[in-house]
Amino acid sequence: MGEFTDKVKGHANEIAGKAKRAIGEATDNEKLVAEGDAQEAKGDLQKGIGAVKGAFNDKI
Repeated sequence: MGEFTDKVKGHANEIAGKAKRAIGEATDNEKLVAEGDAQEAKGDLQKGIGAVKGAFNDKI
């Protein structure tokens, strides 16, 4: 995947994770809260990977 794709998917996962966590908190569903936290972390990681790819492409 390219830099842009990684960043877009990262943002999408982060937003979905925040929504899951909010729904889990509202319904007192700890499993959904945990899934939301994990998905949000995955999104952060994807955005970071995209940023690193961008930094390396700028140097080449």
